[in-house]
Amino acid sequence: MTTLPIDAIFPELCASLEQTPNAVVQAAPGAGKTTRVPLKLLDAPWRKGGRIIMLEPRRLAARAAALRMAQTLEEPVGKTVGYRIQLDHKTGPDTVIEVVTEGILTRRLQIDPSLDGVAAVIFDEFHERNLQADLGLAFCLDCQAGLREDLRILAMSATLDVAPVAKLMGSAPVITSAGRAFPVETCYLGKPPVDRFRDTFSPAVSSAVKQALVNETGSILVFLPGEGEIRRVETLLNESNLSDDVDVLPLFGALPQSLQDLAISPPPSGRRKVVLATAIAETSLTIEGIRVVVDGGLSRIPRFDHRSGMTRLFTEPVSLAGAA
Repeated sequence: MTTLPIDAIFPELCASLEQTPNAVVQAAPGAGKTTRVPLKLLDAPWRKGGRIIMLEPRRLAARAAALRMAQTLEEPVGKTVGYRIQLDHKTGPDTVIEVVTEGILTRRLQIDPSLDGVAAVIFDEFHERNLQADLGLAFCLDCQAGLREDLRILAMSATLDVAPVAKLMGSAPVITSAGRAFPVETCYLGKPPVDRFRDTFSPAVSSAVKQALVNETGSILVFLPGEGEIRRVETLLNESNLSDDVDVLPLFGALPQSLQDLAISPPPSGRRKVVLATAIAETSLTIEGIRVVVDGGLSRIPRFDHRSGMTRLFTEPVSLAGAA
């Protein structure tokens, strides 16, 4: 098994969870926390045959994490490691690690507030704050305080301000893992004209991708705010006579699973791919062969609209911290 940076903290993490029920893990992107920490906890004495539930913010990330851990164990998904997401699940009687999306945990807590048979709950990518994740953590802490003192709760993140979360979790210890750094060259392109932004955004992104295909080797990951922009850039690229060895692949939440899996799988030998993705590819996913990232600089954020009294999606510039 390849050594990853997260492996170095396992003695401290295991010792901490023996002494206290909660912990916060801060690990840089690529450290291996998503796929290594749950496997390490399989051998924990306090588990006593209980399941480990890990929450992922997106369905694709949940399936990908379960697949990667199952491959590490050289088992099929659904044996020791399984997943449960909306309208799909692969678990069995021998499943110990269950990767789920946040809504699945919330519904389970409503049905079984004591989380019977569960030894630990891991909140992965907890910096992606949303109502379901916050509600799940609150329910788990309430369960731990009133019903299950033995329940372990672990929050993991790459960019989270850990101090408030550690305080919320009863002054939980914070365990930090180093990451792996690689040289990165950042290039900024000019802004499209403000008065014609909608008309010029997709052509500008398409032009940047074509330039990268000429100047660089390997595959390209492109971040776009939504399916509409992905389809427009996909059309422009497919109409521009790209090299025969280049495949243009979309990646967004509503895409069928088979096409999502195609986008994140390694390209065949001798081929390159351009993955046009929403924020679904920002965390918990490793797309092999990517050497260039093109960030459109926009994201689609759900916000409450006071005029309509409903939550709607707003297209906004990404923050500096969130930019690729």
